Amino acid sequence: MSRTIFITGATGGFGQAFAQKFWVMKDIGGAPYNFILHGRDEAKIDHVISTLPDLAPHQRLHKMVADLTNTTDLQAALDAIPQEFKDIDLLINNAGLALGLEPAHRTDLKDWHTMIDVNDKALVTITHHVLPQMVERQSGHIINIASTAANYPYPGGNVYCASKAFVKHFSLALRADLHGSGVRVTSLEPGMAETNFSVLRFKGDEAQAKKVYEGMTPLSGEDVANAAHFVFSQAPHVNINRMEIMPTAQSFAAHPIARTTE
Repeated sequence: MSRTIFITGATGGFGQAFAQKFWVMKDIGGAPYNFILHGRDEAKIDHVISTLPDLAPHQRLHKMVADLTNTTDLQAALDAIPQEFKDIDLLINNAGLALGLEPAHRTDLKDWHTMIDVNDKALVTITHHVLPQMVERQSGHIINIASTAANYPYPGGNVYCASKAFVKHFSLALRADLHGSGVRVTSLEPGMAETNFSVLRFKGDEAQAKKVYEGMTPLSGEDVANAAHFVFSQAPHVNINRMEIMPTAQSFAAHPIARTTE
């Protein structure tokens, strides 16, 4: 039986790049992987599928349509995954978003709740669903997409930074819980990447989103997919706990100091 690669948020910039990178990969036995591609909009999933090569012989594809802010909807979609896709060899918890860049005292509380629902609650729900069969098989890999924001908070990042710090530490805690199980876990932490991320953050304002990347070369979805592929391609006895990547043009800011004037 072919094993499965499950990608959440497959209609976003990273998600599409992951699908394209992993689509032709074969498992250890040489069989093509089955795929579960998740998105909130089925038409967008269909668009991603249209960019991929045709299914190989014996390869299967399952479209999982679910709103990750709705726990009931998500659980129903997980429960409806067909039996032939149950042996999940790789879960890429990619779905996530940032909303707004206002300071904490001026932000929209609904935006905070949405980020927590998608970046954290949905991620743990999906992970909890997938883990038992991985542990039973003594095999599998979970790659959680965190962010450099998990490590270096910035003004306006507030709950987004905190939600990604949760992803990083949840990944490390999973490693502790899964000791001796054969299941691998990685926190992949990209820096600035030009996808639809900033367009979502600024709620459709493409001009404002474009300014984020002016005068520099950010990471691309393909860059991050290459990193994930490298992590997953290691021998089964090798676990990369964390991988942090940034564009060369990005580094670390000095600590700001508020000075009084006399």
